[in-house]
Amino acid sequence: MARWEPNTRARLVTAAVDLFAEQGYDATTVSEIAERAGGLTKMTFFRHFADKREVLFAGQEIHRRLLADAIAAAPAEATPLEATSAGLEALTGTFTDERREFSARLLAVVAGNSELQERAAYKRATLAGAITAALHERGVPDPAAGLAAELGVGAFYRAFERWASSASQETLTDVTRQAFAELRTALATLG
Repeated sequence: MARWEPNTRARLVTAAVDLFAEQGYDATTVSEIAERAGGLTKMTFFRHFADKREVLFAGQEIHRRLLADAIAAAPAEATPLEATSAGLEALTGTFTDERREFSARLLAVVAGNSELQERAAYKRATLAGAITAALHERGVPDPAAGLAAELGVGAFYRAFERWASSASQETLTDVTRQAFAELRTALATLG
């Protein structure tokens, strides 16, 4: 591939996940990622990402925006959980079935490295913060906003792991709906 080819960012992400899966996160260099992405340079990599860890969390800002915008657009009469569900629908709708195998590899890479697990926890907290802030904008006070956010993020991550590791034809949206319903049912049993 020539350096001028489109989708540089996506090619870097794919190359990084491939290399991390093949030889491990710690053993992979930024130069190797850039080369695997089509003969790019380290400089090109650093135009897109601050470091090799961040390449695995590309799109986080888009995810936060999708959640916040959909929660803001939910009907005025929507409960905090219904608004959170609207945010999850918007987010999960962007995960096509073509991303399933990639997602499974990504989960395996993150599970195999404590530094990446720490960064994944930060991403999870950031998504919960985005939901909480969007619910606050709707006038939902704490602790209700924070609880709805934690429930929504918990459902998303439960569903993401199930979806990525499944051969089922269910979409991530369908699996997330199921996970959210399970957690809401569990919450109701707490009394």
